[in-house]
Amino acid sequence: MDPLSDVFALLQVEALVSARFEAGGDWAVRFPAQPHIKFGAALRGRYWLILDADIPRLIEPGDTYLLTNCPSYVIASDPALQPVDGSALYAAAHGNRVRHGGEDTQVLGGSFVFDQRNAGLLMDVLPPLIRIPGNDPASAVLRITLQLLDDELQAQRMGTAVVTSRLGDVLLVQALRAHAASGAPTGWLGALGHPRIGAALRSMHGDVARNWKVEDLASAAGMSRSDFARKFKERVGLPPLDYLIRWRMHLARHALRQEGASVAIIARSLGYSSESAFGNAFKRMFGRSPKRYWTNE
Repeated sequence: MDPLSDVFALLQVEALVSARFEAGGDWAVRFPAQPHIKFGAALRGRYWLILDADIPRLIEPGDTYLLTNCPSYVIASDPALQPVDGSALYAAAHGNRVRHGGEDTQVLGGSFVFDQRNAGLLMDVLPPLIRIPGNDPASAVLRITLQLLDDELQAQRMGTAVVTSRLGDVLLVQALRAHAASGAPTGWLGALGHPRIGAALRSMHGDVARNWKVEDLASAAGMSRSDFARKFKERVGLPPLDYLIRWRMHLARHALRQEGASVAIIARSLGYSSESAFGNAFKRMFGRSPKRYWTNE
């Protein structure tokens, strides 16, 4: 798999598409803080998005946004208005449509929840707000997914929960692709967009057990060893082999939670010739040995 797909497998993404919010006239609604990622998409109308301690941002029709480790926030027709409690509105609603005064503005929203133990793999490389404007070329693809999501929510057919969850996963990947293409992201996600560093990352993820040397990765990237090592650290934030060890340890921790896990087999599958070397690397990262981690889990 490619690096983003690998990370998604460890995140165990749960997509929760909540409802279509509709509002008209003068309105303002406050939503509670949400761990991991919340998304919103302006299906119709424009409105203001106000994150705590941040300037109001105008959301135009067709815009999609992700809020990372989302604080309490407000959406409103006018940022000066006093907001009502969004949780109460949603609790009183019937079905997957929440109406507050009209339907001039329509917002599709939901959230993505991850396995907390691995959430940092993605959360650490994302800014608090990712906005994909409606006139961005990537929005054409997002609009198709959003329309399918909205249709599924409103129709309430057999298997709706499964379909909306899968479409939610697609939406998140499409939004992250758009973010990566913008040149804004940092860390491994941003590095994937670099043709040479991205090639090295894909090589590592494609053969995680290989005894990689910096020279090998530089060759995969088509760069000299020194240029590659410097550029990799600039883009990813870690030296190449440190990144590889970190990724191996995340894979190891995930594998240790599986029934019948064997430390020896996991060590070999990740390229370690001895349990001792594997155990030392694991303990340096997580503060306890693999066997103690497996026992406690």
